[in-house]
Amino acid sequence: MSFAIPAYDEIAVVLADLDPQKIVQLRPSESAQARLRHLLDKNREGQITAEEMQELDRILALDHLISLAKAHAFRQLNA
Repeated sequence: MSFAIPAYDEIAVVLADLDPQKIVQLRPSESAQARLRHLLDKNREGQITAEEMQELDRILALDHLISLAKAHAFRQLNA
């Protein structure tokens, strides 16, 4: 995602400030990754339900927020 949402950036900075090293190390669990793959496959095949699309949207929004937090954390660690 290449869009900027000021509130996301503000939250990402706060998260990165908590413990930059831990933020950089954040990884989704195997089950979370499997669920994302499943939803993406269903979406690609046109078989996703409205509820699943909402879940996918929430997962992608969270992924974007975590990516922003990681970017801020990397900057702090390399400053």
